[in-house]
Amino acid sequence: MKAFLTFVFLLLLSAPTSTAFAKQIVLIAGTPSHPPGMHEFRAGCLLFQKCLANIPGLEVTVYSNGWPTKVVGGTVVDDSDALANAAAILIYCDGGNGHPAIKPERVKVLDELAAKGVGLGFAHYGVEVPKGDPAAAMQRWIGGNYEHLYSVNPMWSPDYAQFPNHPVARGVKPFSDRDEWYFNMRWAESTNGLTPILVATPSDTVRKGPYVYPNGPYPHIIAASGRPEVMMWTLERPNGGRGFGFTGGHTHANWGDPNQRKVLLNALLWLAKLDIPADGVNSTVSEDDLKQNLDPKPQK
Repeated sequence: MKAFLTFVFLLLLSAPTSTAFAKQIVLIAGTPSHPPGMHEFRAGCLLFQKCLANIPGLEVTVYSNGWPTKVVGGTVVDDSDALANAAAILIYCDGGNGHPAIKPERVKVLDELAAKGVGLGFAHYGVEVPKGDPAAAMQRWIGGNYEHLYSVNPMWSPDYAQFPNHPVARGVKPFSDRDEWYFNMRWAESTNGLTPILVATPSDTVRKGPYVYPNGPYPHIIAASGRPEVMMWTLERPNGGRGFGFTGGHTHANWGDPNQRKVLLNALLWLAKLDIPADGVNSTVSEDDLKQNLDPKPQK
Protein backbone atom coordinates (compact mmCIF):
# COMPACT_ATOMS: atom_id res chain seq x y z
CA MET A 1 0.00 0.00 0.00
CA LYS A 2 2.83 2.41 0.89
CA ALA A 3 4.46 1.80 -2.48
CA PHE A 4 1.12 2.42 -4.21
CA LEU A 5 0.57 5.72 -2.39
CA THR A 6 4.09 6.81 -3.29
CA PHE A 7 3.36 6.00 -6.93
CA VAL A 8 0.14 8.05 -6.85
CA PHE A 9 1.95 10.98 -5.22
CA LEU A 10 4.65 10.94 -7.89
CA LEU A 11 2.01 10.67 -10.61
CA LEU A 12 0.26 13.78 -9.30
CA LEU A 13 3.54 15.66 -9.23
CA SER A 14 4.21 14.80 -12.86
CA ALA A 15 0.68 15.58 -14.04
CA PRO A 16 0.00 18.69 -16.12
CA THR A 17 -0.41 21.86 -14.09
CA SER A 18 -3.71 23.63 -13.68
CA THR A 19 -2.74 25.83 -16.67
CA ALA A 20 -3.75 22.94 -18.91
CA PHE A 21 -7.28 23.30 -17.59
CA ALA A 22 -7.33 27.09 -17.34
CA LYS A 23 -9.69 29.21 -19.36
CA GLN A 24 -7.86 31.04 -22.08
CA ILE A 25 -8.26 34.65 -23.13
CA VAL A 26 -6.60 35.67 -26.40
CA LEU A 27 -5.70 39.33 -26.92
CA ILE A 28 -5.07 40.35 -30.54
CA ALA A 29 -3.12 43.60 -30.81
CA GLY A 30 -3.21 45.47 -34.10
CA THR A 31 -0.25 46.77 -36.07
CA PRO A 32 1.46 50.03 -35.02
CA SER A 33 -0.20 53.30 -36.03
CA HIS A 34 -0.49 56.91 -34.92
CA PRO A 35 2.15 58.92 -33.03
CA PRO A 36 3.83 57.63 -29.85
CA GLY A 37 1.48 57.06 -26.94
CA MET A 38 -1.56 56.61 -29.16
CA HIS A 39 -2.99 53.35 -30.51
CA GLU A 40 -0.45 51.41 -28.46
CA PHE A 41 -2.30 48.17 -29.04
CA ARG A 42 0.58 45.85 -28.23
CA ALA A 43 1.61 47.69 -25.07
CA GLY A 44 -2.02 47.84 -23.96
CA CYS A 45 -2.62 44.12 -24.46
CA LEU A 46 0.61 43.20 -22.67
CA LEU A 47 -0.43 45.47 -19.81
CA PHE A 48 -3.81 43.70 -19.58
CA GLN A 49 -1.99 40.36 -19.59
CA LYS A 50 0.21 41.50 -16.70
CA CYS A 51 -2.79 42.76 -14.73
CA LEU A 52 -4.56 39.41 -15.10
CA ALA A 53 -1.52 37.26 -14.38
CA ASN A 54 -2.65 36.25 -10.89
CA ILE A 55 -6.26 35.41 -11.68
CA PRO A 56 -6.81 31.73 -10.76
CA GLY A 57 -7.91 29.49 -13.59
CA LEU A 58 -6.94 31.94 -16.33
CA GLU A 59 -4.27 31.98 -19.01
CA VAL A 60 -3.86 35.08 -21.21
CA THR A 61 -2.07 35.00 -24.56
CA VAL A 62 -1.14 38.06 -26.63
CA TYR A 63 -0.68 38.06 -30.41
CA SER A 64 0.94 41.20 -31.79
CA ASN A 65 0.63 42.82 -35.21
CA GLY A 66 -2.84 41.61 -36.05
CA TRP A 67 -4.38 38.23 -36.70
CA PRO A 68 -2.26 35.26 -35.55
CA THR A 69 -0.12 33.83 -38.35
CA LYS A 70 2.25 30.96 -38.98
CA VAL A 71 4.70 30.03 -41.72
CA VAL A 72 3.79 27.07 -43.94
CA GLY A 73 6.16 26.13 -46.73
CA GLY A 74 7.84 29.51 -46.53
CA THR A 75 4.52 31.37 -46.79
CA VAL A 76 2.89 33.34 -43.99
CA VAL A 77 -0.71 32.18 -43.53
CA ASP A 78 -3.46 32.68 -40.96
CA ASP A 79 -3.12 30.62 -37.81
CA SER A 80 -6.76 30.59 -36.78
CA ASP A 81 -6.06 27.41 -34.82
CA ALA A 82 -4.44 29.73 -32.27
CA LEU A 83 -7.96 30.79 -31.32
CA ALA A 84 -9.45 27.30 -31.12
CA ASN A 85 -9.23 26.93 -27.32
CA ALA A 86 -10.08 30.52 -26.42
CA ALA A 87 -12.92 31.20 -24.01
CA ALA A 88 -12.74 34.86 -24.99
CA ILE A 89 -11.00 37.03 -27.58
CA LEU A 90 -10.28 40.77 -27.48
CA ILE A 91 -9.33 42.58 -30.69
CA TYR A 92 -7.72 45.98 -30.02
CA CYS A 93 -6.66 47.40 -33.36
CA ASP A 94 -7.14 49.84 -36.19
CA GLY A 95 -10.47 49.44 -37.93
CA GLY A 96 -12.18 50.55 -41.10
CA ASN A 97 -11.26 48.79 -44.33
CA GLY A 98 -8.05 47.47 -42.76
CA HIS A 99 -9.73 45.83 -39.78
CA PRO A 100 -8.00 42.45 -39.23
CA ALA A 101 -11.26 40.59 -38.49
CA ILE A 102 -13.30 41.49 -41.59
CA LYS A 103 -11.76 39.21 -44.20
CA PRO A 104 -14.52 36.71 -45.08
CA GLU A 105 -12.48 33.71 -43.96
CA ARG A 106 -11.82 35.37 -40.59
CA VAL A 107 -15.46 36.37 -40.15
CA LYS A 108 -16.26 32.69 -40.68
CA VAL A 109 -13.78 31.69 -37.95
CA LEU A 110 -15.22 34.19 -35.46
CA ASP A 111 -18.80 33.22 -36.34
CA GLU A 112 -17.96 29.58 -35.63
CA LEU A 113 -16.33 30.50 -32.33
CA ALA A 114 -19.24 32.74 -31.36
CA ALA A 115 -21.63 29.88 -32.14
CA LYS A 116 -19.74 27.80 -29.56
CA GLY A 117 -20.19 30.54 -26.94
CA VAL A 118 -16.75 32.14 -27.18
CA GLY A 119 -16.78 35.74 -25.95
CA LEU A 120 -15.72 38.48 -28.38
CA GLY A 121 -14.63 41.99 -27.43
CA PHE A 122 -13.47 44.93 -29.55
CA ALA A 123 -11.75 48.09 -28.34
CA HIS A 124 -11.31 51.61 -29.70
CA TYR A 125 -10.85 51.78 -33.51
CA GLY A 126 -11.54 48.04 -33.47
CA VAL A 127 -15.28 48.78 -33.14
CA GLU A 128 -15.29 50.53 -36.55
CA VAL A 129 -15.98 48.41 -39.63
CA PRO A 130 -17.42 49.22 -43.07
CA LYS A 131 -21.11 48.98 -43.83
CA GLY A 132 -22.50 45.74 -45.19
CA ASP A 133 -21.31 42.30 -44.19
CA PRO A 134 -18.58 43.53 -41.76
CA ALA A 135 -21.10 45.68 -39.85
CA ALA A 136 -23.62 42.84 -39.78
CA ALA A 137 -20.97 40.55 -38.31
CA MET A 138 -19.98 43.07 -35.65
CA GLN A 139 -23.62 43.50 -34.68
CA ARG A 140 -23.99 39.73 -34.35
CA TRP A 141 -20.93 39.56 -32.14
CA ILE A 142 -21.25 42.63 -29.91
CA GLY A 143 -24.56 44.34 -30.77
CA GLY A 144 -23.26 47.49 -32.45
CA ASN A 145 -20.43 49.19 -34.32
CA TYR A 146 -18.95 52.55 -35.26
CA GLU A 147 -20.19 53.66 -38.68
CA HIS A 148 -18.26 56.22 -40.73
CA LEU A 149 -20.15 59.55 -41.04
CA TYR A 150 -22.84 58.32 -38.65
CA SER A 151 -20.82 57.80 -35.45
CA VAL A 152 -18.35 60.43 -34.20
CA ASN A 153 -14.91 60.50 -32.59
CA PRO A 154 -14.25 63.76 -30.70
CA MET A 155 -11.55 64.19 -28.10
CA TRP A 156 -13.45 64.88 -24.87
CA SER A 157 -13.72 64.03 -21.19
CA PRO A 158 -16.93 62.14 -20.40
CA ASP A 159 -18.02 62.11 -16.77
CA TYR A 160 -18.76 58.50 -15.93
CA ALA A 161 -20.68 58.99 -12.71
CA GLN A 162 -23.15 56.10 -12.53
CA PHE A 163 -22.91 52.47 -13.48
CA PRO A 164 -25.42 49.64 -13.96
CA ASN A 165 -25.81 46.67 -11.66
CA HIS A 166 -23.69 44.47 -13.89
CA PRO A 167 -20.60 42.33 -13.17
CA VAL A 168 -18.48 44.40 -15.56
CA ALA A 169 -19.13 47.50 -13.45
CA ARG A 170 -18.16 45.91 -10.13
CA GLY A 171 -15.92 48.15 -8.07
CA VAL A 172 -15.74 50.85 -10.76
CA LYS A 173 -15.83 54.34 -9.28
CA PRO A 174 -16.63 57.59 -11.13
CA PHE A 175 -13.87 58.68 -13.49
CA SER A 176 -13.21 61.00 -16.40
CA ASP A 177 -10.34 60.69 -18.88
CA ARG A 178 -9.80 62.90 -21.91
CA ASP A 179 -9.67 60.59 -24.88
CA GLU A 180 -11.14 59.88 -28.29
CA TRP A 181 -14.36 58.43 -26.94
CA TYR A 182 -16.57 57.45 -29.89
CA PHE A 183 -20.34 57.69 -29.63
CA ASN A 184 -23.57 57.34 -31.62
CA MET A 185 -22.98 53.72 -32.51
CA ARG A 186 -25.00 51.93 -35.17
CA TRP A 187 -26.91 49.42 -33.07
CA ALA A 188 -28.27 46.09 -34.21
CA GLU A 189 -31.96 45.98 -35.10
CA SER A 190 -32.60 44.15 -31.82
CA THR A 191 -30.87 45.34 -28.68
CA ASN A 192 -32.08 42.44 -26.55
CA GLY A 193 -29.27 41.45 -24.21
CA LEU A 194 -27.40 44.74 -24.64
CA THR A 195 -26.39 46.65 -21.49
CA PRO A 196 -24.78 50.12 -21.55
CA ILE A 197 -21.82 50.21 -19.16
CA LEU A 198 -20.14 53.59 -19.68
CA VAL A 199 -22.67 56.36 -20.32
CA ALA A 200 -22.22 60.14 -20.31
CA THR A 201 -23.85 63.19 -21.88
CA PRO A 202 -21.68 65.19 -24.30
CA SER A 203 -21.96 68.96 -24.12
CA ASP A 204 -23.22 70.87 -27.14
CA THR A 205 -19.63 72.02 -27.68
CA VAL A 206 -18.49 68.40 -27.98
CA ARG A 207 -21.37 67.63 -30.34
CA LYS A 208 -20.44 70.55 -32.60
CA GLY A 209 -16.88 69.32 -32.96
CA PRO A 210 -14.40 69.30 -34.31
CA TYR A 211 -14.33 65.52 -34.44
CA VAL A 212 -10.99 63.82 -35.00
CA TYR A 213 -11.99 62.72 -38.51
CA PRO A 214 -13.82 64.02 -40.45
CA ASN A 215 -14.02 67.31 -38.58
CA GLY A 216 -17.79 67.59 -38.78
CA PRO A 217 -20.11 68.71 -37.35
CA TYR A 218 -22.95 66.41 -38.37
CA PRO A 219 -26.51 67.75 -38.13
CA HIS A 220 -27.85 64.49 -36.64
CA ILE A 221 -25.29 64.65 -33.80
CA ILE A 222 -26.12 68.29 -32.99
CA ALA A 223 -29.85 67.51 -33.12
CA ALA A 224 -29.40 64.94 -30.32
CA SER A 225 -28.40 67.66 -27.83
CA GLY A 226 -28.77 66.52 -24.22
CA ARG A 227 -28.98 62.81 -25.03
CA PRO A 228 -26.80 60.44 -22.97
CA GLU A 229 -24.41 58.40 -25.12
CA VAL A 230 -22.95 54.92 -24.69
CA MET A 231 -19.17 54.51 -24.84
CA MET A 232 -18.99 50.93 -23.57
CA TRP A 233 -21.58 48.19 -23.67
CA THR A 234 -21.96 44.45 -23.22
CA LEU A 235 -24.06 41.93 -25.11
CA GLU A 236 -25.42 38.57 -24.03
CA ARG A 237 -26.06 36.71 -27.27
CA PRO A 238 -29.07 34.37 -27.59
CA ASN A 239 -26.83 31.28 -27.43
CA GLY A 240 -25.25 32.41 -24.15
CA GLY A 241 -22.10 33.83 -25.71
CA ARG A 242 -20.98 37.30 -24.72
CA GLY A 243 -19.56 40.39 -26.38
CA PHE A 244 -18.54 43.94 -25.57
CA GLY A 245 -17.49 47.15 -27.26
CA PHE A 246 -15.22 49.76 -25.66
CA THR A 247 -14.74 52.98 -27.61
CA GLY A 248 -11.93 54.60 -25.59
CA GLY A 249 -8.33 53.44 -25.51
CA HIS A 250 -6.80 55.90 -27.99
CA THR A 251 -4.42 57.33 -25.38
CA HIS A 252 -2.22 54.69 -23.78
CA ALA A 253 -1.56 56.72 -20.61
CA ASN A 254 -5.24 56.48 -19.69
CA TRP A 255 -4.74 52.82 -18.79
CA GLY A 256 -3.02 54.27 -15.73
CA ASP A 257 -6.49 55.25 -14.46
CA PRO A 258 -7.47 52.37 -12.14
CA ASN A 259 -11.17 52.70 -12.98
CA GLN A 260 -10.80 52.72 -16.74
CA ARG A 261 -8.46 49.76 -16.40
CA LYS A 262 -10.78 47.94 -14.02
CA VAL A 263 -13.85 48.14 -16.25
CA LEU A 264 -11.87 46.67 -19.16
CA LEU A 265 -10.30 43.90 -17.05
CA ASN A 266 -13.70 43.07 -15.55
CA ALA A 267 -15.08 42.82 -19.07
CA LEU A 268 -12.39 40.36 -20.13
CA LEU A 269 -13.22 38.03 -17.24
CA TRP A 270 -16.94 38.42 -17.98
CA LEU A 271 -16.35 37.50 -21.64
CA ALA A 272 -14.65 34.29 -20.52
CA LYS A 273 -17.44 33.56 -18.00
CA LEU A 274 -15.08 33.73 -15.06
CA ASP A 275 -16.13 35.07 -11.67
CA ILE A 276 -15.48 38.76 -11.11
CA PRO A 277 -14.56 39.78 -7.53
CA ALA A 278 -17.13 41.83 -5.63
CA ASP A 279 -14.90 44.89 -5.91
CA GLY A 280 -13.78 44.13 -9.46
CA VAL A 281 -10.32 43.24 -10.74
CA ASN A 282 -7.80 45.21 -8.73
CA SER A 283 -4.43 45.86 -10.32
CA THR A 284 -1.45 48.12 -9.82
CA VAL A 285 0.20 49.89 -12.76
CA SER A 286 3.22 52.15 -12.39
CA GLU A 287 4.49 54.90 -14.67
CA ASP A 288 7.25 52.51 -15.67
CA ASP A 289 4.69 49.83 -16.55
CA LEU A 290 2.99 52.28 -18.92
CA LYS A 291 6.29 52.89 -20.70
CA GLN A 292 6.91 49.21 -21.35
CA ASN A 293 6.41 47.59 -24.78
CA LEU A 294 5.58 50.80 -26.63
CA ASP A 295 5.85 50.44 -30.40
CA PRO A 296 8.90 52.14 -31.93
CA LYS A 297 7.45 55.19 -33.70
CA PRO A 298 8.95 58.40 -35.03
CA GLN A 299 8.42 61.39 -32.80
CA LYS A 300 6.06 63.98 -34.27
